[in-house]
Amino acid sequence: MRRYDRLRHILQLDPEEDSHEIYRLIAAYEFPWDFTRALELALYRTYAVPSIGRLLARTAELTDRSQKRYDDTALLLDTVVEHGFESAQGRTAIRRINQMHRAYDITDDDMRYVLCTFVVMPKRWLDAYGWRRLTHHELRAVSHYYRSLGRHMGIKEIPRSYEEFEDFLDSYEETHFGWDEGARKVSDATLDLMASWYPRPLAPVVRGASLALLDDSLLRAFRYDEPGALARRLTRGALRLRGRGVRLMPPRRRPHYARQNPEIKSYPGYPGDYRIADLGTFPAGGAGGVSACPVPHVPKEEPGCS
Repeated sequence: MRRYDRLRHILQLDPEEDSHEIYRLIAAYEFPWDFTRALELALYRTYAVPSIGRLLARTAELTDRSQKRYDDTALLLDTVVEHGFESAQGRTAIRRINQMHRAYDITDDDMRYVLCTFVVMPKRWLDAYGWRRLTHHELRAVSHYYRSLGRHMGIKEIPRSYEEFEDFLDSYEETHFGWDEGARKVSDATLDLMASWYPRPLAPVVRGASLALLDDSLLRAFRYDEPGALARRLTRGALRLRGRGVRLMPPRRRPHYARQNPEIKSYPGYPGDYRIADLGTFPAGGAGGVSACPVPHVPKEEPGCS
Protein backbone atom coordinates (compact mmCIF):
# COMPACT_ATOMS: atom_id res chain seq x y z
CA MET A 1 0.00 0.00 0.00
CA ARG A 2 1.30 3.43 -0.98
CA ARG A 3 0.88 6.63 1.05
CA TYR A 4 -2.20 7.96 -0.74
CA ASP A 5 -3.93 4.67 -1.59
CA ARG A 6 -6.33 4.94 1.33
CA LEU A 7 -7.32 8.45 0.27
CA ARG A 8 -8.06 7.12 -3.22
CA HIS A 9 -10.29 4.48 -1.61
CA ILE A 10 -12.05 7.13 0.49
CA LEU A 11 -12.77 9.20 -2.59
CA GLN A 12 -14.61 6.22 -4.10
CA LEU A 13 -17.03 6.05 -1.16
CA ASP A 14 -20.23 8.07 -0.84
CA PRO A 15 -19.69 10.99 1.60
CA GLU A 16 -23.16 10.58 3.11
CA GLU A 17 -24.09 6.91 2.83
CA ASP A 18 -20.55 5.89 3.82
CA SER A 19 -19.86 8.79 6.19
CA HIS A 20 -19.17 6.55 9.19
CA GLU A 21 -16.69 4.38 7.27
CA ILE A 22 -14.94 7.43 5.84
CA TYR A 23 -14.71 9.02 9.29
CA ARG A 24 -13.37 5.77 10.77
CA LEU A 25 -10.69 5.55 8.07
CA ILE A 26 -9.70 9.17 8.63
CA ALA A 27 -9.67 9.04 12.44
CA ALA A 28 -8.25 5.55 13.00
CA TYR A 29 -5.91 5.12 10.02
CA GLU A 30 -4.96 8.45 8.43
CA PHE A 31 -4.74 10.81 11.42
CA PRO A 32 -5.22 9.02 14.79
CA TRP A 33 -2.69 11.15 16.70
CA ASP A 34 -3.83 14.39 15.06
CA PHE A 35 -7.51 13.71 15.68
CA THR A 36 -6.81 12.97 19.34
CA ARG A 37 -5.02 16.30 19.76
CA ALA A 38 -7.60 18.21 17.70
CA LEU A 39 -10.56 16.83 19.66
CA GLU A 40 -8.79 17.60 22.93
CA LEU A 41 -8.50 21.18 21.74
CA ALA A 42 -12.12 21.13 20.55
CA LEU A 43 -13.43 20.21 24.00
CA TYR A 44 -11.04 22.63 25.66
CA ARG A 45 -12.40 25.51 23.56
CA THR A 46 -15.88 24.94 24.94
CA TYR A 47 -14.75 25.97 28.45
CA ALA A 48 -14.38 29.56 27.19
CA VAL A 49 -18.17 29.78 26.82
CA PRO A 50 -19.05 30.78 30.41
CA SER A 51 -22.30 28.79 30.53
CA ILE A 52 -20.34 25.64 29.63
CA GLY A 53 -17.22 26.32 31.70
CA ARG A 54 -19.28 27.31 34.74
CA LEU A 55 -21.34 24.10 34.55
CA LEU A 56 -18.22 21.95 34.23
CA ALA A 57 -16.71 23.68 37.26
CA ARG A 58 -19.90 23.12 39.27
CA THR A 59 -19.92 19.38 38.54
CA ALA A 60 -16.22 19.21 39.58
CA GLU A 61 -15.70 16.31 37.18
CA LEU A 62 -12.94 18.07 35.26
CA THR A 63 -11.31 19.62 38.33
CA ASP A 64 -11.46 16.77 40.87
CA ARG A 65 -11.51 13.75 38.52
CA SER A 66 -9.81 15.09 35.42
CA GLN A 67 -8.22 11.85 34.23
CA LYS A 68 -11.38 9.77 34.67
CA ARG A 69 -13.52 12.35 32.87
CA TYR A 70 -11.01 12.58 30.02
CA ASP A 71 -10.85 8.81 29.66
CA ASP A 72 -14.60 8.26 29.71
CA THR A 73 -15.29 11.04 27.21
CA ALA A 74 -12.67 9.72 24.79
CA LEU A 75 -13.86 6.12 25.12
CA LEU A 76 -17.56 6.91 24.70
CA LEU A 77 -17.07 9.04 21.61
CA ASP A 78 -14.61 6.61 20.07
CA THR A 79 -16.88 3.63 20.67
CA VAL A 80 -19.22 5.06 18.05
CA VAL A 81 -16.29 5.62 15.67
CA GLU A 82 -15.10 2.04 16.08
CA HIS A 83 -18.43 0.21 16.02
CA GLY A 84 -20.95 2.53 14.33
CA PHE A 85 -24.31 4.02 15.26
CA GLU A 86 -26.29 0.80 14.72
CA SER A 87 -24.04 -1.47 16.78
CA ALA A 88 -24.96 -2.50 20.30
CA GLN A 89 -21.75 -0.88 21.55
CA GLY A 90 -22.43 2.39 19.73
CA ARG A 91 -26.00 2.59 20.96
CA THR A 92 -24.90 1.92 24.53
CA ALA A 93 -22.33 4.73 24.28
CA ILE A 94 -24.90 7.18 22.91
CA ARG A 95 -27.36 6.21 25.64
CA ARG A 96 -24.70 6.99 28.28
CA ILE A 97 -23.89 10.34 26.65
CA ASN A 98 -27.56 11.30 26.58
CA GLN A 99 -28.13 10.19 30.17
CA MET A 100 -25.32 12.41 31.38
CA HIS A 101 -26.44 15.46 29.42
CA ARG A 102 -30.09 15.20 30.49
CA ALA A 103 -29.08 15.68 34.12
CA TYR A 104 -28.30 19.35 33.42
CA ASP A 105 -30.09 22.29 31.88
CA ILE A 106 -27.92 22.69 28.77
CA THR A 107 -29.20 24.95 26.01
CA ASP A 108 -29.62 23.72 22.46
CA ASP A 109 -27.21 26.42 21.30
CA ASP A 110 -24.46 25.22 23.64
CA MET A 111 -24.98 21.62 22.52
CA ARG A 112 -24.87 22.69 18.90
CA TYR A 113 -21.70 24.69 19.51
CA VAL A 114 -19.90 21.72 21.10
CA LEU A 115 -20.86 19.59 18.11
CA CYS A 116 -19.45 22.26 15.79
CA THR A 117 -16.07 22.13 17.54
CA PHE A 118 -15.82 18.40 16.71
CA VAL A 119 -16.27 19.18 13.02
CA VAL A 120 -14.21 22.34 12.67
CA MET A 121 -11.18 21.88 14.93
CA PRO A 122 -9.80 18.68 13.31
CA LYS A 123 -9.93 20.39 9.91
CA ARG A 124 -8.13 23.46 11.22
CA TRP A 125 -5.56 21.34 13.06
CA LEU A 126 -4.76 19.34 9.91
CA ASP A 127 -4.56 22.52 7.85
CA ALA A 128 -1.84 23.73 10.21
CA TYR A 129 -0.04 20.54 11.28
CA GLY A 130 -1.27 17.49 9.38
CA TRP A 131 0.69 15.44 6.86
CA ARG A 132 -2.06 16.34 4.40
CA ARG A 133 -5.28 18.35 4.42
CA LEU A 134 -8.77 16.91 4.31
CA THR A 135 -10.41 16.96 0.90
CA HIS A 136 -13.83 18.53 0.30
CA HIS A 137 -15.15 14.98 -0.10
CA GLU A 138 -13.86 14.06 3.36
CA LEU A 139 -15.24 17.26 4.91
CA ARG A 140 -18.68 16.36 3.56
CA ALA A 141 -18.37 12.95 5.21
CA VAL A 142 -17.14 14.39 8.53
CA SER A 143 -20.02 16.88 8.57
CA HIS A 144 -22.56 14.15 7.80
CA TYR A 145 -21.07 11.89 10.49
CA TYR A 146 -21.50 14.57 13.14
CA ARG A 147 -24.96 15.47 11.85
CA SER A 148 -25.82 11.81 12.55
CA LEU A 149 -24.26 11.96 16.01
CA GLY A 150 -26.14 15.18 16.73
CA ARG A 151 -29.45 13.62 15.72
CA HIS A 152 -28.78 10.67 18.02
CA MET A 153 -28.18 13.17 20.81
CA GLY A 154 -31.39 15.05 20.10
CA ILE A 155 -29.67 18.29 19.06
CA LYS A 156 -31.91 20.66 17.09
CA GLU A 157 -31.16 22.70 13.95
CA ILE A 158 -27.82 21.05 13.19
CA PRO A 159 -25.77 22.77 10.45
CA ARG A 160 -26.00 20.99 7.12
CA SER A 161 -22.51 21.54 5.70
CA TYR A 162 -18.96 22.12 6.89
CA GLU A 163 -19.28 25.79 5.98
CA GLU A 164 -22.38 26.12 8.18
CA PHE A 165 -20.64 24.33 11.06
CA GLU A 166 -17.71 26.72 10.76
CA ASP A 167 -19.88 29.83 10.49
CA PHE A 168 -21.87 28.84 13.58
CA LEU A 169 -18.71 28.13 15.58
CA ASP A 170 -17.06 31.44 14.68
CA SER A 171 -20.15 33.55 15.36
CA TYR A 172 -20.90 31.73 18.62
CA GLU A 173 -17.38 32.23 19.93
CA GLU A 174 -17.38 35.89 18.95
CA THR A 175 -20.61 36.41 20.87
CA HIS A 176 -20.12 34.14 23.87
CA PHE A 177 -16.42 33.76 24.70
CA GLY A 178 -15.72 35.48 28.00
CA TRP A 179 -14.21 35.31 31.46
CA ASP A 180 -15.55 33.01 34.16
CA GLU A 181 -13.67 32.07 37.32
CA GLY A 182 -14.98 28.50 37.30
CA ALA A 183 -14.08 28.04 33.65
CA ARG A 184 -10.52 29.18 34.40
CA LYS A 185 -10.27 26.49 37.10
CA VAL A 186 -11.42 23.87 34.59
CA SER A 187 -8.88 25.16 32.08
CA ASP A 188 -6.04 25.03 34.62
CA ALA A 189 -7.03 21.49 35.64
CA THR A 190 -7.02 20.38 32.01
CA LEU A 191 -3.58 21.87 31.37
CA ASP A 192 -2.31 20.16 34.54
CA LEU A 193 -3.78 16.86 33.34
CA MET A 194 -1.99 17.08 30.01
CA ALA A 195 1.27 17.93 31.74
CA SER A 196 0.84 14.90 34.05
CA TRP A 197 1.19 12.53 31.11
CA TYR A 198 4.89 13.36 30.85
CA PRO A 199 7.82 13.12 33.31
CA ARG A 200 7.46 15.74 36.05
CA PRO A 201 10.49 17.84 34.99
CA LEU A 202 8.79 18.37 31.62
CA ALA A 203 5.50 19.63 33.12
CA PRO A 204 6.33 23.37 32.72
CA VAL A 205 7.44 22.78 29.14
CA VAL A 206 4.26 20.88 28.29
CA ARG A 207 2.06 23.55 29.87
CA GLY A 208 3.95 26.27 28.01
CA ALA A 209 3.61 24.41 24.72
CA SER A 210 -0.12 23.92 25.32
CA LEU A 211 -0.59 27.65 25.91
CA ALA A 212 1.46 28.40 22.78
CA LEU A 213 -1.13 26.50 20.73
CA LEU A 214 -4.04 28.63 21.95
CA ASP A 215 -5.32 31.44 19.80
CA ASP A 216 -5.72 34.96 21.16
CA SER A 217 -9.48 34.61 21.76
CA LEU A 218 -8.90 31.70 24.16
CA LEU A 219 -6.03 33.43 25.93
CA ARG A 220 -8.21 36.49 26.50
CA ALA A 221 -11.18 34.45 27.71
CA PHE A 222 -9.08 32.63 30.33
CA ARG A 223 -6.90 35.68 31.07
CA TYR A 224 -3.63 33.91 30.38
CA ASP A 225 -0.53 35.91 29.58
CA GLU A 226 0.30 35.79 25.90
CA PRO A 227 3.07 33.25 25.18
CA GLY A 228 6.26 34.62 23.76
CA ALA A 229 6.82 34.62 20.02
CA LEU A 230 9.69 32.14 20.39
CA ALA A 231 7.53 29.64 22.31
CA ARG A 232 4.87 29.82 19.62
CA ARG A 233 7.36 29.41 16.78
CA LEU A 234 9.06 26.43 18.42
CA THR A 235 5.84 24.64 19.38
CA ARG A 236 4.04 25.15 16.10
CA GLY A 237 7.17 24.56 14.07
CA ALA A 238 7.75 21.23 15.82
CA LEU A 239 4.21 20.12 14.98
CA ARG A 240 4.59 21.12 11.34
CA LEU A 241 7.90 19.24 11.20
CA ARG A 242 6.18 16.17 12.64
CA GLY A 243 3.53 16.38 9.92
CA ARG A 244 6.19 16.44 7.20
CA GLY A 245 7.83 13.41 8.79
CA VAL A 246 4.58 11.44 8.93
CA ARG A 247 4.02 12.15 5.22
CA LEU A 248 7.20 10.19 4.47
CA MET A 249 6.16 7.19 6.56
CA PRO A 250 4.32 4.15 5.14
CA PRO A 251 0.54 4.18 5.65
CA ARG A 252 -0.90 2.68 8.80
CA ARG A 253 -2.08 -0.89 8.22
CA ARG A 254 -3.96 -1.37 11.49
CA PRO A 255 -6.50 1.00 13.06
CA HIS A 256 -5.65 2.94 16.19
CA TYR A 257 -8.56 3.76 18.49
CA ALA A 258 -8.81 5.90 21.62
CA ARG A 259 -8.74 2.84 23.90
CA GLN A 260 -5.17 2.28 22.67
CA ASN A 261 -3.97 5.79 23.57
CA PRO A 262 -1.33 5.96 26.32
CA GLU A 263 -3.19 8.98 27.76
CA ILE A 264 -6.02 6.66 28.89
CA LYS A 265 -4.97 5.97 32.49
CA SER A 266 -8.14 4.92 34.31
CA TYR A 267 -8.37 1.53 32.60
CA PRO A 268 -4.78 0.23 32.42
CA GLY A 269 -3.72 -2.36 29.93
CA TYR A 270 -4.89 -3.01 26.39
CA PRO A 271 -7.72 -3.18 25.54
CA GLY A 272 -8.54 -1.96 29.06
CA ASP A 273 -10.89 -3.31 31.69
CA TYR A 274 -14.15 -1.38 31.35
CA ARG A 275 -17.78 -1.77 30.34
CA ILE A 276 -19.25 0.86 28.04
CA ALA A 277 -22.41 1.02 30.15
CA ASP A 278 -20.31 1.95 33.21
CA LEU A 279 -18.42 4.84 31.58
CA GLY A 280 -19.15 8.44 32.46
CA THR A 281 -21.00 9.98 35.38
CA PHE A 282 -24.30 9.01 36.97
CA PRO A 283 -25.63 12.29 38.41
CA ALA A 284 -28.70 12.08 40.61
CA GLY A 285 -31.90 13.67 39.36
CA GLY A 286 -31.91 15.46 36.04
CA ALA A 287 -33.26 18.44 34.19
CA GLY A 288 -35.40 16.48 31.81
CA GLY A 289 -34.72 15.89 28.16
CA VAL A 290 -33.77 12.81 26.22
CA SER A 291 -31.87 9.89 27.69
CA ALA A 292 -32.51 7.27 25.05
CA CYS A 293 -31.43 7.70 21.46
CA PRO A 294 -34.13 9.73 19.65
CA VAL A 295 -33.34 8.17 16.27
CA PRO A 296 -35.36 5.01 15.41
CA HIS A 297 -33.24 1.93 14.81
CA VAL A 298 -33.94 -1.23 12.91
CA PRO A 299 -34.86 -3.87 15.55
CA LYS A 300 -32.00 -6.23 16.31
CA GLU A 301 -31.45 -9.10 18.69
CA GLU A 302 -29.26 -6.94 20.92
CA PRO A 303 -30.71 -4.01 22.88
CA GLY A 304 -30.62 -0.59 21.23
CA CYS A 305 -30.32 2.93 22.57
CA SER A 306 -33.73 2.92 24.22
